[in-house]
Amino acid sequence: MKTKGAYLLLVLLIELGLLAFALAAAPQTCPANLEGGCSAASDDDWTGEFFPGIPKIKYEGPNSKNPLSFKWYNAEEVILGKKMKDWMRFSVAFWHTFRGTGSDPFGAPTKMWPWEDGTNSLAMAKRRMRANFEFIKKLGLNRWCFHDRDIAPDGKTLAESNANLDEVVALAKELQQGTEIRPLWGTAQLFMHPRYMHGAATSSEVAVYAYAAAQVKKAMEVTQYLGGENFVFWGGREGYQSLLNTDMEKELDHLATFFQAAVDYKKKIGFNGTLLIEPKPQEPTKHQYDWDAATTMSFLLKYGLKDELKLNIECNHATLSGHSCHHELETARINGLLGNIDANTGDPQTGWDTDQFMTDISEATLVMLSVVRNGGLAPGGFNFDAKLRRESTDVEDLFLAHISGMDTMARGLRNVAKLVEDGSLAELVRNRYKSFDSELGALIEAGKADFETLEKKAMEMGEPTIASGKQELAEMIFQSAL
Repeated sequence: MKTKGAYLLLVLLIELGLLAFALAAAPQTCPANLEGGCSAASDDDWTGEFFPGIPKIKYEGPNSKNPLSFKWYNAEEVILGKKMKDWMRFSVAFWHTFRGTGSDPFGAPTKMWPWEDGTNSLAMAKRRMRANFEFIKKLGLNRWCFHDRDIAPDGKTLAESNANLDEVVALAKELQQGTEIRPLWGTAQLFMHPRYMHGAATSSEVAVYAYAAAQVKKAMEVTQYLGGENFVFWGGREGYQSLLNTDMEKELDHLATFFQAAVDYKKKIGFNGTLLIEPKPQEPTKHQYDWDAATTMSFLLKYGLKDELKLNIECNHATLSGHSCHHELETARINGLLGNIDANTGDPQTGWDTDQFMTDISEATLVMLSVVRNGGLAPGGFNFDAKLRRESTDVEDLFLAHISGMDTMARGLRNVAKLVEDGSLAELVRNRYKSFDSELGALIEAGKADFETLEKKAMEMGEPTIASGKQELAEMIFQSAL
């Protein structure tokens, strides 16, 4: 008992220390050129830089030793008929970049950025928004993504929450003026608040269903107001922990009705953005209804929604579902459902959603192979749904992580250009299926070969001769492009 008491006292002291650190951090780390001090109330007077030691990031080429420069991403360079910036359409994830604290299920926050004051006030929300725009500009990008409750604090009532959101969005609109910066997509956070403990659109409580609809309605409106190009649904709690207390059919029917209402409202207000569903198999629920691309497509087909929504594929979610990111992208692409990509990855030794920046050149090349085959992603793009490691605590690390991720995807695109220009891989695939270039193959692919015809041909041709799949050669060709 004494040991337990000492432990609890130690925990209390640590928490008090963290609180004191949070309250003291902003004034101690305030940028030197900030006018008016660092208090949250002075937000409207903020005129200094949030990243005073960071220059605008420029392309310096692969031989550059400057970590704050692009080695492979050259926005204006034309690759395969498009500028790199048009293939990529990169965006910054507001929640990980400006709300990430380094906390995890086993540890307290490790980061307190210079612009933070330890609160989630409206003034603090505005300060984060100003930091967001400076960050985007210094990276040379013009897109960002957001959850409603990450950019503005939750209020005591829905009306208060809406008012908070309106105030922050008004500032974002003001900051957009004179720039090309717009949201790639917006979304409603329907998973963190206790009201969503049983889900949102699949909640067993009708009042929660109605609240979620109202929240999506507002989030879609502000996304449209800011010129957003897409709107995303991530059903983090749209699933179950146990089927023993779950009516799965009812919940799926309710989810489909919710999506149909979103489609109807999108059309009513004239929002031209694409509605996107982001598949994920589990975490936080045991089983989520949008398990992977194929499961989500089946859901859309059953409920007549396939022409109304597309998919936002996250690479880390793909691996959690037992697939490669390339598999999920190809599944979405060949079914006309590829809308956007969350460019992140996981750690093969960690069985959870670690949201790391993608740095694997091979994986990036496979991702870009699907994007090129798709003709691009517009009006979608790449969202860096990735966060710094818990141990990375310097403001500079935010830039280094994005530069590394952007360069990795750019190298992937350059590698795909090599594969396309060489043509060997495409030729290998064509040759593997060349038997279908025959008269019989044409009949089969046209759906005109019945079983009687196929039996007759099988009798005539005798035992088939099977050609090699040449997997090793395909892998050799692919690796040569890296």
